[in-house]
Amino acid sequence: VPMRWEKALDTAADKMVALRQAGEPHKLMYMRGRYSSTSTDLLYGTLPKVFGTPNYFSHSAICAEAEKMGPGLTQGFFGYRDYDLEKTQCLVVWGTDPLASNRMVPNTINRFHEIVARGTVIAVDPRLSNSAAKAHEWLPIKPGTDGALAGAVAHVLLTEGLWSREFVGDFKDGKNLFVAGQEVDEAAFAEKGTFGLVKWWNIELKDRT
Repeated sequence: VPMRWEKALDTAADKMVALRQAGEPHKLMYMRGRYSSTSTDLLYGTLPKVFGTPNYFSHSAICAEAEKMGPGLTQGFFGYRDYDLEKTQCLVVWGTDPLASNRMVPNTINRFHEIVARGTVIAVDPRLSNSAAKAHEWLPIKPGTDGALAGAVAHVLLTEGLWSREFVGDFKDGKNLFVAGQEVDEAAFAEKGTFGLVKWWNIELKDRT
């Protein structure tokens, strides 16, 4: 229904007041687009906290901040990076579509056909994205099961002895003790560039076949 800007503000304010009076501030959700001083500091930064709702979301959840989480949590580098697609032999596109999103779409479009021709492209995505449609293999996992798949991949890498010993380390006696369903003595493994691998195996991975 068309209405004047002032009337729209009054309508939104009335609904917000009604939620507060009903003791249901959590039923307000604020979603924003790109940054501005108003949306970032006032509407996104202050309003939800003052109102009492935890439900406020930024476009960053599907944009740059999410992209930076990968290298941030694995390499300690929270920043933008590009990939060496010119030399890539196996490209695993997991939960993303670099032909349509993220920061380096032009470079991916330029190099994607080369990777398809010389190597392998694997897409892990519930939907048939642009990249999945062109991939050699598409794994249409159920939404929310990424962790289960990742755990199973890690389980196979360890039980079949496929991890990088130069980086991860190895068992002190050289015998692979990662056997499905069996715990491993943490003291039997000499780690190098990782931390808590055997603990992770014992707690999470040993049963993730």
